[in-house]
Amino acid sequence: MFYGDLAEVKSEIHIPDVEPTAFLILLKYMYSDEIDLEADTVLATLYAAKKYIVPALAKACVNFLETSLEAKNACVLLSQSRLFEEPELTQRCWEVIDAQAEMALRSEGFCEIDWQTLEIIVTREALNTKEAVVFEAVLSWAEAECKRQGLPVTPRNKRHVLGPALYLVRIPTMTLEEFANGAAQSDILTLEETHNIFLWYTAANKPLLEFPLTKRKGLAPQTCHRFQSSAYRSNQWRYRGRCDSIQFAVDRRVFIAGLGLYGSSSGRAEYSVKIELKRLGVVLAQNLTTFVSDGSSSTFSVWFEHPVQVEQDTFYTASAVLDGSELSYFGQEGMTEVQCGKVTFQFQCSSDSTNGTGVQGGQIPELIFYA
Repeated sequence: MFYGDLAEVKSEIHIPDVEPTAFLILLKYMYSDEIDLEADTVLATLYAAKKYIVPALAKACVNFLETSLEAKNACVLLSQSRLFEEPELTQRCWEVIDAQAEMALRSEGFCEIDWQTLEIIVTREALNTKEAVVFEAVLSWAEAECKRQGLPVTPRNKRHVLGPALYLVRIPTMTLEEFANGAAQSDILTLEETHNIFLWYTAANKPLLEFPLTKRKGLAPQTCHRFQSSAYRSNQWRYRGRCDSIQFAVDRRVFIAGLGLYGSSSGRAEYSVKIELKRLGVVLAQNLTTFVSDGSSSTFSVWFEHPVQVEQDTFYTASAVLDGSELSYFGQEGMTEVQCGKVTFQFQCSSDSTNGTGVQGGQIPELIFYA
């Protein structure tokens, strides 16, 4: 723009498509090798770095975005990563969106994405959520898009802005109750569509529908087993309502969905349980629930409400407080390091553990996760 055969002849050159703050960050980097990135300017800086072919600054922007990636901004960052053709960032966004689909789709950021990104998200086979959540998210996006286009927010206009994306929602895979209480009352479907879907649920002779009929595959949860064997001795392990706890770290980002727990060693029993996931003493997730043990040495899955994003090379604490049948199975021959597919888990004892659980033996035999 300034030198060579293509230099501009004007004394002032206007650059309307780059934000001033981002341009200053670009100039500072080019003159001093210093990079000052902040959450509210990083996308504009990435645009400037791409436009002026400054790959080192672009890479720093992408790294910054990857470290700040979470469910509430994953859809927006997916949209931007596609625009900037950053396949690694796109892949990271998909990992978050797939595992934490409900949180991602219900975020404000989902309503800000472009139509093409909406289409590829709604088409996604691996979304780990109920179809009713997908439908609600699509309606929220349509409402936001009507406002962006200056259109009254009416069912007709919502259908108009959605276009063929409406027919990517797998409405027939909802339960009849979910459909009746949600989509059927949304006013966005025609009377004929609503009538045909009800018939599809209930009639032997099913009508043809324009919506996909097969349920999404979602994500298959993986399980990290930290004990090599389990045991039972009549006086060995009692819960007593005390906390069993273990610390763990992973070598790549995963999403902890729940814990596998032992149950009663003296026949069928019901337990109330509080599970918790903490980092540096801060509670990231907890759930108070019940499960029934059949008296075998099998483990029983207890889930958090939403999968929790766990960063690499940082120790987290998983805890369980059980109340129920006193005598329980317990794990033995615990491992300090366990390889699960592409993820390596490391375990160490937790100071929160007041019931005897540690690396070598005890409770919390399994971590259930998505990767």
